[in-house]
Amino acid sequence: MYKYLLIVLMALSGLGEKKSDIYLFSYFKDNGKDGLHLAYSKDGLKWKALNHNKSFLKPKVGQDKLMRDPCIIKGGDGKFHMVWTVSWNEKGIGYANSDDLINWSEQKFIPVMKHERGARNCWAPELFYDEDSDQYLICWATTIPERFPETDKSGDDGYNHRLYYTTTKDFNNFSETKLFFDPGFNVIDGTIQKINGVYNLFFKNEILKPIAEKNIQIASSTNLMGKYSNLSEPITKKWVEGPSVINTEQGWIVYFDRYTKHKMGAVVSSDLKTWTDISDKISFPKGTRHGTVFKVNDKILKRLISSK
Repeated sequence: MYKYLLIVLMALSGLGEKKSDIYLFSYFKDNGKDGLHLAYSKDGLKWKALNHNKSFLKPKVGQDKLMRDPCIIKGGDGKFHMVWTVSWNEKGIGYANSDDLINWSEQKFIPVMKHERGARNCWAPELFYDEDSDQYLICWATTIPERFPETDKSGDDGYNHRLYYTTTKDFNNFSETKLFFDPGFNVIDGTIQKINGVYNLFFKNEILKPIAEKNIQIASSTNLMGKYSNLSEPITKKWVEGPSVINTEQGWIVYFDRYTKHKMGAVVSSDLKTWTDISDKISFPKGTRHGTVFKVNDKILKRLISSK
């Protein structure tokens, strides 16, 4: 009798209900001058802007003081950690953390490529939290002229990117910067998902010449640090960038920026091999540029809605 009454009381009070995660998307608008924007979705398809599509955080570091490509993940310490592109031509990236996505720590400039005299840039940094080692991997794209001379003329305006990385446990001390991914051609916008024990690196093939690629592909490795291989065929059409990936009820969705059309796009797959374009099924706030999709609980969302 007692057990029956407990079940009834839980049902009436809602205590027995499973709290559904909410999808959040961090993004920038225009050139990234006004800072961090957030949108939410309950199905991963229809997205609604928070704070009336205004910024939650203004950029304060870097020469250009931009906040492009904001990547947010929840770390092992329960905090939200964010990295972003601060400038078109600097040797570092931006970093800040938050407990609630509203109140942020002091912004920090991390000079990840200061040792490379010729480095032109640090674009689209991404975070991955490795539970096994309790540390964070940060990877980004940099062009170092003449470092890969065979492909120096394959990109835009002399850019010839490869992905580099560093690791940290506390965002104060960082490992030596090393090459992360060199598939033999120009690449940017790398993001990692660990799926069934395999690390999947989603990236943009940045080749412009002699024949434009500008699409999203996947490489994989059984080791987080690589070597990444088994490159897939393109999973998107051309002229896209900034992939971000999450597992949903529909399957694995890869969101991307159709930057020539000024619209967001997406593909979905149940097996990471066969992909279906669902760009006509998604909607994002006006002006959304690429960023990162992640999950939060209902409590976080309610605070975000009521905070502004």
